[in-house]
Amino acid sequence: MADNVDERVVSVGRKDKIGHVVLDRPGQINAINNALRTSVGNALRELDGDPNIAVIIISGAGARGFCAGADIKDQHASDSLLDLRRNLLPGWIDAFDQISKPIIAAIHGYCLGGGLEIAMACDIRIAAPDAVFGLPETGLGLIPGGGGTQRLPRIVGLGRALDLLLTGDRLDAQEAHRIGLVSRVASSGETLRDEAYALAAKIAGRPAGASAYAKEAAKGGLDMSLADGLRLEKDLFVLLMSTEDRREAAAAFKAKRPPNFTGR
Repeated sequence: MADNVDERVVSVGRKDKIGHVVLDRPGQINAINNALRTSVGNALRELDGDPNIAVIIISGAGARGFCAGADIKDQHASDSLLDLRRNLLPGWIDAFDQISKPIIAAIHGYCLGGGLEIAMACDIRIAAPDAVFGLPETGLGLIPGGGGTQRLPRIVGLGRALDLLLTGDRLDAQEAHRIGLVSRVASSGETLRDEAYALAAKIAGRPAGASAYAKEAAKGGLDMSLADGLRLEKDLFVLLMSTEDRREAAAAFKAKRPPNFTGR
């Protein structure tokens, strides 16, 4: 029986220009069920369409972790191959790729399997010192089914990715930072939220169009030749030259005053 997608498994908050999506199944270490798959995408699209939001943070509720992966109890012997393909393959995580605003993953505790796949679908990852990362699927006779085999090599390189995929080894926050899986490690678990919000506020204080186009150029260029990527960059650069925010940035710099960006 499918989960009730109305079940509250994701909470959405707003503070200043920052939207906050919280995976909210703490009793299951925020394990992924059908309701969470649906709710995460809906929450991201809701915040992406809100003109008052510039940056999105995603985190996990409870003390034990960001997300422990797929909820085994959510998988039923009666599931058809079509159901398994719909639920386990990258389709539901595609929502992350459709979001124009920067997404920051604030990760604590367990970040395993599908949880790591969620984190890798975000644009920036900041980890608490207690974070633990891993893709254990091959030990279960499977492979990651939410983009792990594709995003991990793009983030850390093919050799390191295959090492992690084939061994199922777990990484602590410092090792994850060393290999580039996360870009920042928070000072402590208690400061993770504050440091994630400070990072989000810094990005939100910049012109929204420039942030969106920087994200589009960097991520879109990964699937292009260098020449095509450079053309995309040039096209987006030219589009930004005509924006009010670009003119305001120049005027504020000359006047030595803080800029007042409007998103236009």
